[in-house]
Amino acid sequence: MNVVRTTPPRPFDIAAVFPELGPLARTAIRLHPRPGPVTWHDSSVGGPLLWPVDEPWPYCDLPHESTSDIALADLRLQQRVRASEAAFPDGDPHPPHYTAEERAVRDRLDSEETWLDGSWLDGPVAMVPLAQLYLRDVPVPCPPGRAGVDLLQVLWCPFDHPPEHYMPRSVVVWRSAAAVTEVLVSPPEPPVVVEEYVPEPCVVSPEQVREYPNPADLSKELRDRIEDWSIRQAAAVAVEGGYEPYPESDYGSHLSGAPGWKVGGWPMWGYADPTPRPCSVCGTETEPLLTITSSEWDAGNGSWIPYEDQAAASCAPRDRRDMQHPTRVQIADCVTQQIYICPAAVEHPHIELMQ
Repeated sequence: MNVVRTTPPRPFDIAAVFPELGPLARTAIRLHPRPGPVTWHDSSVGGPLLWPVDEPWPYCDLPHESTSDIALADLRLQQRVRASEAAFPDGDPHPPHYTAEERAVRDRLDSEETWLDGSWLDGPVAMVPLAQLYLRDVPVPCPPGRAGVDLLQVLWCPFDHPPEHYMPRSVVVWRSAAAVTEVLVSPPEPPVVVEEYVPEPCVVSPEQVREYPNPADLSKELRDRIEDWSIRQAAAVAVEGGYEPYPESDYGSHLSGAPGWKVGGWPMWGYADPTPRPCSVCGTETEPLLTITSSEWDAGNGSWIPYEDQAAASCAPRDRRDMQHPTRVQIADCVTQQIYICPAAVEHPHIELMQ
């Protein structure tokens, strides 16, 4: 939380050219997760949760399927080693060494001991922490009727659930941090996981940005006008990067929704269509809560790279890859997963969409 990241201004103010976009603006909170040490008392992605010792830990009881699982002990070891290595400057002659406990884990895994006997598939699977966001850091609107709530926690199952879902199933928890008097120090964990579904522990650097609707959320008339480059020329605006022949890509990539992990904002449609998605209990239209992404940016939306990351983002491909994928989470073929909640009652079932 001690690192500030600043999104550059958009190439131009699209609402100044198309005033009808102004009332549609929404605030999104970019989380900017980056690997680093986190505790129960920090907002984080993939970090430990401030979980009461007397509250049951969430389990997933759906059928599970995976063809690319890894022992969680092995993955945790890899994460610790990566974090330790990152703490040493380049060229340090004394790289970090395994502890006796870590070496024992490595020896066990190298001995061809395996979890792949299938027995672990027979019962419920403990969920893993996805995100913990204190409202002091990330000003998510407080749920109605939940006075004193100041902490949002999201967990998910580290497996797909075909044929209905090829993405993790999630649990959303709102609580008061002050009400947690004794923390669950060693929560249950699944013996194996899909590696891409266990986030690297990351600190977050929340930043509020303004977003406009995805092109698919706009009327055809407004979309056609935005794609008419002559209107922008008449307004004396232009965008760097050779997007003149592709104004629809320009708007979708640089002027509407921010990429990366974020809270709130506008949906990022792709796999799913922008159809109404009412709450299954009360019929209230659900709203985006959390966007979980496979990358913080890509080759098509680099204008969103924070100022503080631009120098590193232009370095060697390996360094750039690590910066683009800080959490190492990957949803399907590098897409996103969004969690929607009912604004009328957060205890109502939430919705998960692959975008």
